[in-house]
Amino acid sequence: MVDLKTQYEKIKPEIDKAIFDVIESTAFINGPKVKEFTADLEKYLQVKHVIPAASGTDALQVALMALDLKPGDEVITTPFTFVATVEVIALLGLKPVFVDVYDDTFTIDVSKIEEKITDKTKAIIPVHLFGQAAEMEKIMEIANKHNLYVIEDTAQALGSDYYFEDGSVKKLGTIGHIGATSFFPSKNLGCFGDGGAIFTNDDKLAETLRSIVNHGMKVRYYHDTIGVNSRLDSIQAAILQVKLKYLDQYNDSRRKAAEYYNNAFKDCEKIITPAIYEKSKHIYHQYTLKIINADRDKLKNYLIDKGIPCAVYYPVPLHLQKAYSYYGYKEGDFPVSEHLSKIVLSLPMHTELNNEQLEYITSTVLEFLKNN
Repeated sequence: MVDLKTQYEKIKPEIDKAIFDVIESTAFINGPKVKEFTADLEKYLQVKHVIPAASGTDALQVALMALDLKPGDEVITTPFTFVATVEVIALLGLKPVFVDVYDDTFTIDVSKIEEKITDKTKAIIPVHLFGQAAEMEKIMEIANKHNLYVIEDTAQALGSDYYFEDGSVKKLGTIGHIGATSFFPSKNLGCFGDGGAIFTNDDKLAETLRSIVNHGMKVRYYHDTIGVNSRLDSIQAAILQVKLKYLDQYNDSRRKAAEYYNNAFKDCEKIITPAIYEKSKHIYHQYTLKIINADRDKLKNYLIDKGIPCAVYYPVPLHLQKAYSYYGYKEGDFPVSEHLSKIVLSLPMHTELNNEQLEYITSTVLEFLKNN
C-alpha cells in the first residue's frame, strides 16, 4: 500500500546524516532537532504553535485534556474514521456523539450537527478523512454560534489547503481551536516510528498543551496539572525535518497517481472514484473507491491474489464496534457510514507509484469488474 523503502532510498544520504547527527549529539529527548523541526513545521503551516507528541492518538487526547472538560461532556464526531478519534473521547470519560458522513466526501455531514448539540456538548472533532477536508468554514460557524471548541483530526491530511469564501487560504489543522496530526510511517509526512503533533494559534492553549505532554510541568518538578509523557524523540524529529522539505512534492505525486486512477476508471459503471470537495486540495492519503453492483470483498481477494495490496477503511463503523456498544447505538443509526463500510476499497497510494504499476493495478481491477 505504501512504498517506504523506495522513498527512503531517494533521500537516504539526508536521512542517514540526520539520524547520525542525533546519535552523535546524544540529545535524544527534546534535543535541538525537535526544536528545529517544530519551528520548520510552524513556518510551513503558518501557525503560531506546534507542540510535538509521541503519536497522533496522544495528540488528540492531549488536545481534549487541554480543554478542561468534565466526565459526561459530549464531543461530536463521525463514526466513519479510525478508532483513535473516538478512543480518546472514551478514555477521558467523555461521551462521543456521532453524526453521519456525506456519501461522496466521507466527511462529517454539517447539516446534521446542530440537531445533536445539547447543553452538554463542548466540542466538535471533524475528521479530514483520506486527505479530504471537512467543511471547516461551516463547522466553525456552528461552533462559534454554540460556543464550542473545534479540534481538527488532521492525521490523514497534513499539507492540504482549505479555501475560504473570502479568498483566504489556510492549511488544514490550523482552522479550528486545535489541530492534531500523526506522523505514523504511512502518513503523507511520516517518521520511522510513532510520532504526532498538536497545532494552535491560541497562546494560552499552547502553554497548557506543552505542559500536559510533559507530565503537567511548566517548571521542572513543579506539576500544575495532570499530564502525560508524550514526546517526539529527536531521531524522529530529525527524520521529519528532512521529509518536511519534500511534503508538497509528495502530495503532488499522490495527486498525479489519483489522476491516473480517475482517468482509468471514469467509464466503469461499477466504480465511483473519490469526490473532490471544491474548497480543499485533496492530498490522497488514501485513494478510496466505492464499488457498486459488484462484490467488493471478492474484488479485494482477487487483487491480493494478483499481488496488489488493497484494504478496506473501515469495515465496521465505530458505533457498531463492540468496544463502544455501551453507548447504545445500533445498526441503522448512521446508514451512510454503514453503507460505505460495505462498498469502499482503497488501492495502493504513495509517492513512488509509476505508470507501469498504475496500469497493472487499474487493468486488473477493470478485468475483474468486467467479468463479475
